[in-house]
Amino acid sequence: MSGQRTAASDPYFPDNGDSRYRVHRYELALEYRPGPNRLAGTARISAIAGRAPLTEFHLNLSEFKIGRILVNGRAPHYTHRGGKLRIRPAKPLPAGAAFTVEVHWAGNPKPVRSPWGGLGWEELSDGALVASQPVGAPSWYPCNDRPADKASYQISVNTPSAYTVVAGGRLLTRTTKASTTTWVYEQSAPTSSYLVGLSIGMYQTVLLGDPGLGGVPQSAHVPAHLLPQFSRDFARQPAMMQLFEELFGPYPFGEYAVVVADEELDVPVEAQGLSLFGANHVDGRRGSERLVAHELAHQWFGNSVSIADWRHIWLNEGFAKYAEWLWSERSGGRTAHALAAAAHRLLASQPLDLRLVDPGRKLMFDDRLYQRGGLVLHAVRCALGDGAFFRMLRDWATVHRHGVVTTAGFTQHVAHYAGEPLDDLFSGWLYEPALPSLPSPPARLATPAKPAYPPTNGGAAHRGRTSA
Repeated sequence: MSGQRTAASDPYFPDNGDSRYRVHRYELALEYRPGPNRLAGTARISAIAGRAPLTEFHLNLSEFKIGRILVNGRAPHYTHRGGKLRIRPAKPLPAGAAFTVEVHWAGNPKPVRSPWGGLGWEELSDGALVASQPVGAPSWYPCNDRPADKASYQISVNTPSAYTVVAGGRLLTRTTKASTTTWVYEQSAPTSSYLVGLSIGMYQTVLLGDPGLGGVPQSAHVPAHLLPQFSRDFARQPAMMQLFEELFGPYPFGEYAVVVADEELDVPVEAQGLSLFGANHVDGRRGSERLVAHELAHQWFGNSVSIADWRHIWLNEGFAKYAEWLWSERSGGRTAHALAAAAHRLLASQPLDLRLVDPGRKLMFDDRLYQRGGLVLHAVRCALGDGAFFRMLRDWATVHRHGVVTTAGFTQHVAHYAGEPLDDLFSGWLYEPALPSLPSPPARLATPAKPAYPPTNGGAAHRGRTSA
């Protein structure tokens, strides 16, 4: 079977994903035993062939033992090497044809090795979590691992009953038999493979705020000993949700959950409808509140509005960074312009060798990309003024809801709201490594009055607690 790269493969990760077909649904049935870290799974994948007949295709999957594979109910020829499951159906699949793939696998899941350390399935001292960005999804299930191939998911997890299972999406059923419980989640919105989140641990479940009619249900899954600190640190998340819906449009999913692992994590991680934090992000002093805002903003920018490939990652991270600044401004903290000026000073003191439009794999998670991405949006805001800028931002999230975008698409979108061409602005900020001057804010750049947010939601959180 050919080992050649597929057409339109991601330039940063050419071995991940196959553009010759697309998946529209994954149904995953998993059994996990935390003690031996043993995972057994069945995946039923519903897909559609592209414009050419498929004589073979591939899925990404780590080095598990394969039990059985079926394509449209028939056994194909397959090989499984180097994290790639190459499949040759018994009969070629016609162009545009719908087809199903069934994969059975088992083994001890472990992270995928990457330049940033292990990615994907991570065994904890008591449980597990998944943090896949950008290429960790194959550490636990077979997938077409490219961000532009978005699909719906149903995830069933059977595990010992002492554990809580949290996945992105709506909990359909929780069924206990003997000493194990099966949790079934449905994520109907199109989801990139790296954004499929999962956490298994000893958690108490609390509710954040009262969503009311038409509101977004927000839940949290937290180790019991961290609940007092958590209740203060996440007290203002419902207010963030309210602000971001005002600025970006309706929340794009059915619900939002946060998980606090009982271990330290280097950084929080966004998943679809779910964000994962470490115990080190909970201090009882709102010391990580900007990260709470950052991860929530990713539900619009990155998760609903997804990038076509990893060259465009600033469209995820720069937008989430600017959302941090907007939250600070609107909640009585430093203004976005003050935070932009601080970011500009920081960047000016560091090497100027990053091109935002195509940073390269080595720099795609460099902090300078986040800061400079936020500065792009601030520069656009200063050029457009608040009225046009926030219309532009909301329309971007609305028009591309559950879709896929590129940097060129964004600059074309902004042009519709500008009174004059912004070619020089985008050329300087996106395409050149040199740092443009910090723009001067126009007089109409708003600084809203400080709202009176409650200092804690501890009472409401504890009243909303349900059994884990």
